Amino acid sequence: MTGTALAGPDGALRCPWALSTEDYVAYHDEEWGRPVHGDDALYERLSLEAFQSGLSWITILRRREGFRAAFADFKIASVAAFTDADRERLLADPGIIRNRAKIDATLANARVLADWSPGELDTLIWSYAPDPASRPIPRSLADVPAVTDESTALSKALKKRGLRFVGPTTAYALMQACGLVDDHLADCVARRL
Repeated sequence: MTGTALAGPDGALRCPWALSTEDYVAYHDEEWGRPVHGDDALYERLSLEAFQSGLSWITILRRREGFRAAFADFKIASVAAFTDADRERLLADPGIIRNRAKIDATLANARVLADWSPGELDTLIWSYAPDPASRPIPRSLADVPAVTDESTALSKALKKRGLRFVGPTTAYALMQACGLVDDHLADCVARRL
């Protein structure tokens, strides 16, 4: 069956996408699919998923520290206070992806989120986590969707609340990365039991 878990350098079975670089192995084993909570942490992940749109995740992963430095560790209150001078600094920063629309969305999203109550982003995002019992365990990459009803609903809820660059595919990537769903393959070492 194509896309089944493959043995990594240590012999452990992993999702095939995780084996192309050491960076991916570490991200796969230690982060992807693990529950993430907290407004700032989820804002970071949402922002990075938006920056990833149209690019390879490895591009974002390798620049993550640059993004954190450029965006004040993704502290919502700090980013919401960024000025036009900060925007120009970001557009010139070679340590991040210098995409004007994505930078503007990240800044605008922080300004929107700064007006929310503490924990509101966390509560909203996690309210769209499907019941794990309702989802079949993926046995191959072909079993892993790019969009689900839940990610479409989450995307609509985020957009309705004023957030940008949060389409259904980005919302589903966020759900995967932050542990709302467990899309590790059935025989993957990182699959939650």
